[in-house]
Amino acid sequence: MKTIAIIGMGALGLLYGDMLQSAASLGFIVDAERRARYAREPILINGAPKAFSLLDAGTKDRPMDLVIFAVKGTGLDRAIEDAAGYIGPNTVLLSLLNGISSEEILGRRFGFDHLIYCVAQGTDAVREKRALRYTQKGHLCVGLPGGRTSPDLTALTALFDAAGVPYRVEPDIQHRIWSKFMLNVGLNQVVMVREGDYGSVQRPGPVREEMIAAMREVIALSRLEGVPVTEADLAFYLDMIDTLSPDGMPSMRQDGLARRRSEVELFAGTVRRLAAKHGLAVPVNDRLYEAVRAMEAAY
Repeated sequence: MKTIAIIGMGALGLLYGDMLQSAASLGFIVDAERRARYAREPILINGAPKAFSLLDAGTKDRPMDLVIFAVKGTGLDRAIEDAAGYIGPNTVLLSLLNGISSEEILGRRFGFDHLIYCVAQGTDAVREKRALRYTQKGHLCVGLPGGRTSPDLTALTALFDAAGVPYRVEPDIQHRIWSKFMLNVGLNQVVMVREGDYGSVQRPGPVREEMIAAMREVIALSRLEGVPVTEADLAFYLDMIDTLSPDGMPSMRQDGLARRRSEVELFAGTVRRLAAKHGLAVPVNDRLYEAVRAMEAAY
């Protein structure tokens, strides 16, 4: 893989873009307004200025070897149109989005033949205005349904090796996607609603217990959806949470501070819709959903 385009200059896009540009020609897809804004001020990553090539959104017929979607779920539809001209018949697609639906959405639009499933986890990266800071890079979990392999997956992992991107090839990537979904449903939403940080859910007490209760509703739902997440998965992610910088915060909390629309529909919204299909009660996610919506209505 010689050429890479990333759409989304948030925490994950910048974190992995900074690593990947050491091994390939890489650019970020941006619209005219963002291009002008990024030209005025440099990006700082852990205090060091960084330069990135910028690619014009909406450009036609410039296919890349790899296109990475690193936007929020609320921006995926726009990102698909902005990036479409960089996606050709052999372009490999990778999504760093939260939730359980982005691969399905991208596959319906561009086909599934060159789509690699992915979960980003373990990072405490936070972007504040022009600066990205992190203490934990985390890693990417990548794979194909059914544990299959492919030349695309082999090429992607070779790129990661060359760039020093931490990763793991998952034998059951769909299970990993649901497990990470469980994490986000609890961690992201509770920290936003309680206006806290990672430290607020690392300490024993009612905030941590609320997070765990929201995650357990996903465990119950996952069994009904045929991708069972377990208490062992819950314990794994609780241990991971406890390694994060206590004063860091997930993306939803950052959205709340910036008075932006959050990904609540990807999290509690999805839980509620699927639970209704099965007749499953999810009172914690109901409460979190209503709380987030009330916060957003007050912006």
